Amino acid sequence: MVMIGATGSVSDRLRRLVSFLGKEWSMAGMYRAARLDGVREAIRSPLEILVQNLQASLGGNLESVSVVGSALTDDFQAGVSDVNTVVLLREHSVAALHAVGALAKSMTRHRLSAPLLLTAAYIDRSRDVFGVEFLDFQLTHETILGDDPFTAIHFDKPDVRLQCERELKAMLVRLRQGYVAAAGDHGLVRDILIATAKGLAPLARALLWLHDAERPRTMKAALQTAGARFGIDLNAAVVAERWRYEKTRRPHPEIERTFPALLEAVDRLATTIDGMRL
Repeated sequence: MVMIGATGSVSDRLRRLVSFLGKEWSMAGMYRAARLDGVREAIRSPLEILVQNLQASLGGNLESVSVVGSALTDDFQAGVSDVNTVVLLREHSVAALHAVGALAKSMTRHRLSAPLLLTAAYIDRSRDVFGVEFLDFQLTHETILGDDPFTAIHFDKPDVRLQCERELKAMLVRLRQGYVAAAGDHGLVRDILIATAKGLAPLARALLWLHDAERPRTMKAALQTAGARFGIDLNAAVVAERWRYEKTRRPHPEIERTFPALLEAVDRLATTIDGMRL
């Protein structure tokens, strides 16, 4: 007879219990198995542990778990890229925050970012202000537990256009203020450029969506496609995006060339969205 000992963490005991009782029994009630065929093999084990821990911690308040972003695309680099997830709850509560927060150390060890906690009602109420983000989730996601919360979401183009305008103009302010605050520190300027390039890719995809154009899922392809579509050289963003995977410092002249090029590109995108008529 197999004994399930009392030692180990709650998640360890849950996994042993599920293994002992068998897959059919676990799927029938206590434990819903994660659907991991749609994610790369390298991240299946930590995601399975996350799903088990979330079920043990949240119980009936857990609706679904979805993987989003670069973990599902060719942008992913094992050991470097974080894995982003969206956890759909039946309702928000401090207890839910506490339960997920207790898993933070375990998630960090496996390069799992803190999940984005949402409810169906929040998503529905926020389509008009977070259209850029939800469009990206809709384009690149894999629901590994529960029902898919993103596929059926509808967006209104004027709302998305307005968010793009706001985000691009705010990006211009951050670039200019950040450059001044860096006070000639090229390392800080490099970090500002990397953050800008990363934030620019979802906006590039949203602009393509507004034009009913195909949206590439990888960052480089999205930036290049948007640049070609709107006649704007976004190569500076492609270059800066690549820096985040490099451990060596970039030469100062390269950073000095890239900053004004990226600043001009963002400025031209902001002008483009200003004149866009839907």
